[in-house]
Amino acid sequence: MDELRPPEIVAHADWSIRPVGRRIAIARCAGGGWAVAPPVPAGEVAGLADWLLAEAGEGGTAFLGVDFPIGLPSAYAARAGIADLLTWLPQAGKGRWRDVFSPAASVAEIAITRPFYPARPGAAKRQHLVDRLGMARFADLHRICDLGDDRAAAAPLFWTLGGNQVGKGAILGWRDFIVPARWRYRERVRIWPFEGTLAELLARPGLVVAETYPGEIYSHLGLAIGGRRLSKRRLADRAADGPRLLALARQQQLALTDAAAAAIAAGFDADDAFDAMVGLFGMLNVLRGNRAEGTPRDPVIRTVEGWILGQQARRLND
Repeated sequence: MDELRPPEIVAHADWSIRPVGRRIAIARCAGGGWAVAPPVPAGEVAGLADWLLAEAGEGGTAFLGVDFPIGLPSAYAARAGIADLLTWLPQAGKGRWRDVFSPAASVAEIAITRPFYPARPGAAKRQHLVDRLGMARFADLHRICDLGDDRAAAAPLFWTLGGNQVGKGAILGWRDFIVPARWRYRERVRIWPFEGTLAELLARPGLVVAETYPGEIYSHLGLAIGGRRLSKRRLADRAADGPRLLALARQQQLALTDAAAAAIAAGFDADDAFDAMVGLFGMLNVLRGNRAEGTPRDPVIRTVEGWILGQQARRLND
């Protein structure tokens, strides 16, 4: 497997809905290798594209991984009449779709044009989404990549309650980051895999954005943290994977700053920072040619559902 053209900047953002918890880890291309700094606060979402493009420099390319969903379940998209995610996104929040980013406060408010639920804790059930959105079964609320092969399924896109929900992150990422960035920079901001393979997208200057999932990357890197009875929320469990991450850094010829190496060895100060660095290592693993990007051949996934970087599409390609 060949290495891809190295972008000037590789960054991974742990996409917490709380600004204080949103961390970003960055690697800069230097002398054929990568210089890696410890995760830092990601700042305001609205300025992230501006900052990364400036960091990449004139004519440079930045590659950003974000751990929020970029795509729609195909069963929902078919009922909604959405044939292409990137064509639909600029309409979100306007006209017929004016309420799409406002989670429903009651069962009665759930609709094809208002699919996120619930607005607040209460008596909400996931079955409410199945019934009100006209899905045949609960699995129809998932994209294929959400289900995975060797891990537990990720939370369904439209659910906005609980510690593992992804709906609020998707709203923030689509409404406040992707849509404005693409409106401002047009073709300079490109979304994988909707607009091409990584090789195609990284060949031109600009910003390439890909969906990632640290819970998927744990196994790519051979980390123990995703195993039974281990939790990224426990410092001791994060620190236990420090030697493995440091060994990977040596194997991939990553030049860690002293602060980055110390943070890895100590288990980081929070799970947000841990996932930001793990996500960055996973992206570099793909760029180095150690793992395939996993781009599926299925046209529905390339236009509607999207994919998680590095996840292998065995369900589709076998």
